[in-house]
Amino acid sequence: MTAELSATAPELVSVIMPCFNAAPYVEEAVGSALGQSHGNVELIIVDDGSSDGSLDILAGLAEQHTGRIHMLHTRRLGPYPARNLALQHARGKFIAFLDADDWWREDCLEKLLGAMRETQADVTYCGWQNVGGRALNSEPYVPPAYEQEDTVAAFLRGCPWPIHAALTRRAVIDAVNGFSERRYASMDYDLWLRILAHTRKIVRVPEVLAFYRWHGSGQVSASKWRQVLDAVQVRRDFVSHHRDLVAHLSKNALYELVDGQIMREAYRAYWRRDLGNAQKLFREAIACRAWRPADLKYLLPALLPAGLFRELVGFADRSGGKE
Repeated sequence: MTAELSATAPELVSVIMPCFNAAPYVEEAVGSALGQSHGNVELIIVDDGSSDGSLDILAGLAEQHTGRIHMLHTRRLGPYPARNLALQHARGKFIAFLDADDWWREDCLEKLLGAMRETQADVTYCGWQNVGGRALNSEPYVPPAYEQEDTVAAFLRGCPWPIHAALTRRAVIDAVNGFSERRYASMDYDLWLRILAHTRKIVRVPEVLAFYRWHGSGQVSASKWRQVLDAVQVRRDFVSHHRDLVAHLSKNALYELVDGQIMREAYRAYWRRDLGNAQKLFREAIACRAWRPADLKYLLPALLPAGLFRELVGFADRSGGKE
């Protein structure tokens, strides 16, 4: 049984873990958090109304690791409200997020914290790998050193890292008031953008230390269009609220980084013949005028009813193949 950690420990890391129906994986995730080579870790788990036995597993783990696991409970609020609740109970000066089906290499927090100490950074981040399901053959990925390039442009291009591939000072999380909960499909991206507005003191650890478990097609949302539009909106908000940070970018560059993403994602869905998402994104591009004349041959058919749109694309495929 592990002795209770001191709240005054200088390098206590609070690991925040929302859990909903993760019974097959949660024990491994908990073991990953508590088995870190940086041993001064508290784990705050928020069970969000699990019905698959996760709660029983967690209760047993909490008893086994007395003083290191703090259990909280919500009823299907979703992972981001759960994380905000956990932040209210976190005691550490450093915050890391780990989902109940993911895991870290055992030296992940040690490496991230070490880089933070050496450079006085506010955020350290690392590489990751997608594993399982359709990602079985996914290559390990180490992101670029954003701090050595145009960090604002890099962050506007896309979410810089998954939520479990970073360590953040608690003071920074508090300064931006945690997760906003306003754009549900892009709340982690929104957090990193708001943190970027607060501090550019970020440092990469160029190693793969985090692992994201891919469960297969169930994680490919039928509302991909909503994810795209939420991400576009948090970009728009960042640009609107921080004109000084984007002043060096041309009008055309900002278009490509923000609204231009709608057409790019629409085409990506269209070429995969994911026509439901493609149609919604084409229509959004029309509504916000995020298109160019060459796009009209794809945009205008998207104004048809969904059934007719699919039929028209199918006819085009049968007649002359995809174009």
